[in-house]
Amino acid sequence: MDKLKHKKEAYRGWKQGRVAWEEYREIVQAARDHIKKAKAPIELNLARDVKANKKSFYRYVSDKRKARENAGPLQKEVGDQVTQDMENAEVLNNISASLHQEVLQPHHPSCRWQRQGKENEELPTVGDQV
Repeated sequence: MDKLKHKKEAYRGWKQGRVAWEEYREIVQAARDHIKKAKAPIELNLARDVKANKKSFYRYVSDKRKARENAGPLQKEVGDQVTQDMENAEVLNNISASLHQEVLQPHHPSCRWQRQGKENEELPTVGDQV
C-alpha cells in the first residue's frame, strides 16, 4: 500500500512538473514489481490448496475476470433481433455511420466547414477526395 501511495504522489508531482518522467517511471516499475512479489505467494497458496478449499480459489479467479457478462443481442432498426454475424456487423456499421454523421454535420444551416483557411466550403462526403 505504501508503494501505491508513493506512486500516486509521484504521478501528481509529474503532472505538476515537480517530478521527472524517468523518476516517475522508476517508481511505477518498483510498485509493479512489489505488487507482483506480494501476489506470487498468495496465488501459490491458492493453487496448492485448491483441493482442500475450492471456494476461495474460484472466488479469486472470478474476481480476476475482466468481462463479467456478454452484451445482449443487437436489434435492427425495425426491432428484429440479429442472429447472424454479418447482420451484427451491418447493425454496428450503421450505428457507427450514424454517429459519424451526427458529429460531422453542422449544427446550424449557416455554419460552414473550415479547412486550412478556406471558408464557406461544404463538408466532404464519403468518396470525395480531400
